[in-house]
Amino acid sequence: MTATTDQPATSPGPTGGPLSAAWLAGRADDDLVALLHLRPDLAVPLPASMAVLAARAEQRASVLRAADELDTLDFAVIETLVVQSARDGGTVARTALHELLGDRVSAAAIDAAVARLIARALVWGDDELTVVPAGKEALPWPLGSITEIPDALTEPEITAALAELGPAERALLDRLATTGPRGRTRDAATGTPADRPVQRLLAARLLHWIDEETVELPAGVGQILRREPLTDPHALRAPQPEPAEYRIADVDAAAAVEVGELLRHSAAVLDAVGQTPAPTLRSGGLGVRELRRIAKQAGIDEARTGLLVEILTAARLLDKGIPEPPPDFDTTDDFWAPTGASDSWLEDDAARRWVVLAQCWLDLDRFPWMIGLRDVNDKPLAALSAELRTPHAVRDRRAILDLLAEQPPGTALSAADISRVLAWRRPRRRRQFGAEAVERTLAEAATLGVIGRGALTTAGRALLRAVEALADTGPGGTEAAAAALADAVAAMTSALPKPVDHVLLQADLTVIAPGPLVPELAARMALVADVESAGAATVYRIGEQSVRRALDAGLTAAELHQLFAAHSRTPVPQALTYLVDDVARRHGRLRAGVAQSFVRSEDPALLAEVMAAAVADRLALRTIAPTVAISQAPLAEVLEVLRGAGFSPAGEDSSGTIVDLRPRGARLAPRPNVRQSWRPTPPSAEQLRLLVAELRAGERATRARSAHAVRADGSRTSTAATIALLQLAVRVRRAVHIGYVDASGVASQRIVEPVKVAGGQLDALDPVSGAVRHFTLHRIASVALVEE
Repeated sequence: MTATTDQPATSPGPTGGPLSAAWLAGRADDDLVALLHLRPDLAVPLPASMAVLAARAEQRASVLRAADELDTLDFAVIETLVVQSARDGGTVARTALHELLGDRVSAAAIDAAVARLIARALVWGDDELTVVPAGKEALPWPLGSITEIPDALTEPEITAALAELGPAERALLDRLATTGPRGRTRDAATGTPADRPVQRLLAARLLHWIDEETVELPAGVGQILRREPLTDPHALRAPQPEPAEYRIADVDAAAAVEVGELLRHSAAVLDAVGQTPAPTLRSGGLGVRELRRIAKQAGIDEARTGLLVEILTAARLLDKGIPEPPPDFDTTDDFWAPTGASDSWLEDDAARRWVVLAQCWLDLDRFPWMIGLRDVNDKPLAALSAELRTPHAVRDRRAILDLLAEQPPGTALSAADISRVLAWRRPRRRRQFGAEAVERTLAEAATLGVIGRGALTTAGRALLRAVEALADTGPGGTEAAAAALADAVAAMTSALPKPVDHVLLQADLTVIAPGPLVPELAARMALVADVESAGAATVYRIGEQSVRRALDAGLTAAELHQLFAAHSRTPVPQALTYLVDDVARRHGRLRAGVAQSFVRSEDPALLAEVMAAAVADRLALRTIAPTVAISQAPLAEVLEVLRGAGFSPAGEDSSGTIVDLRPRGARLAPRPNVRQSWRPTPPSAEQLRLLVAELRAGERATRARSAHAVRADGSRTSTAATIALLQLAVRVRRAVHIGYVDASGVASQRIVEPVKVAGGQLDALDPVSGAVRHFTLHRIASVALVEE
């Protein structure tokens, strides 16, 4: 069978009428403000009159853009109006709309849908309704699906029918689902044996018969085969999901566990990239092998590592550039490395660190879950690559979380229910809410601790309020956002386990931290012990190497004994005391410094032992005194080789003080002039009101008539005449009708009351806003006294 993408024939004849400028002019100012808010593209540039606004509102591109926000019932109203207007050749009465759709949905719901369409100027009229001509093209299904095509199979019926198919029938349907809904075949002809695959599919209503050589895959069947949410044009009521109920305390507690792991793993990723910066790909992303290396060093899987590097980069904790110290590579390419801001972030409290990451994820215009998927060239998508950027990522993520926010606290929805509801609400964007996209977005939200057990957390709700408030350009937006962020921090602080200031020392030299440690104790434990296992309770192990690390950092044996005695709730094992004393006794007897490097010891016998060992030849050590030897090797290498040979040297500075020479990790200097991703800022309600006032003024000026018009074409005579007429209007206090071209070249008409003409400028009172406005004289294209 040959597949084709032909669509069903549509009904001929008129399908709507041009939007009436007079109807728009009769709308209240609040209605026009709402229209410009819902369709901001109509206000750029400012229309000169209602006729211009009406023409823009019915343009195909603008109508399709506005239709993206319509639900299934809204489109049912549009299709009914289109079909009825084509059939009757005029407007459609609201009562007729109630009769045609009233058997499937209430009259109140129909009127609410009509109100939404009128607010967007996609339908106009009061009792007699007219749809804009381009409304027909915005339908997410073939014209006639509601009014002419009979009800299709439901999702359970399709699923059951697909389960009973043989391999031949299923292969045929899969082919149509991927190549196009229509196919040409001889098996559609009358008299074809009933056991043929096409005939069996027709009998099961999994194919529609078009003619003797053409069949069509129903839209619902194709959507299920492609794992898309089912869009049923006949389902005029929103799907009712089956929620799961949890106590909000349990939801917050489950999310807090994830947040603890998130912060620990984020710190591990920063440490791994800091120790060995990752070279960037030519395309700017992070290579698969580097991602695998970072995941191995951090002790987490690659998918989680990809998500974390995306979020850390969005938070400006990771960036690309030339770090300091520079990596040991002979290249001028950039590297991915932590920024200086990462150090202050690591020192902040847990709740604030979480807010930084979660807010960046909400505003991330990328899909991290796409890392590893194949592109059109069958190559895996790399982390931090440009291919992951998706214009609708923020909008789709917010749609999923906003649906959860509509539910009572502690209510969880399945990915299938979310997909189904969002497909009904936004049928033109239903493919963006497929099962995989919703499932992976929910998985990311769970990893970030925004949801727990599938329900939105208390902190997650506050964070959504903060993001929404930040989008408000009004005067109270910033204050509301700050208050919501404070609520998010407080909620997460309450949910996270309280930091503890004690540990439990064990006889086997392990240390148990029964919860997150306070920052100072955590830093000391990271020096003196190695993490053996992490989780709600962290297990550390103390060994000779870890004790030496603490001594290298400048701690003394007495300070280590005091640390254990002050913070352990269990007795300090005697073995630990002996270990610290033994390592401290040997530590620092041998000192290394910079000559290029030097090695010294107060014990000449110890230095002689070093010089007799093979390590002396490797480092090219040369004695210059019984207690001092020098080497041309770097100090770090001298320390590493001596320790590898069984000695315990300590680094010292020029004054003989032990210095901490542990590697700190590479860092990138801050880049204040980094170009931020640009997003348009929607106008505020006050700005929209000013635009409507300008539009009203232009409309009034267009209707005004005068017999004393003087045009200004740039010549000396006309300029003088323009100034003379304006000065006359000032003296006699008459309003004038002016044509004005602004600095952007946009022409407009308006009526103003001249107050002063001087300095190449006209000061005039705007009767609409009541404010005095200033007009450059050479930009006034025409002027006329307004008839009284």
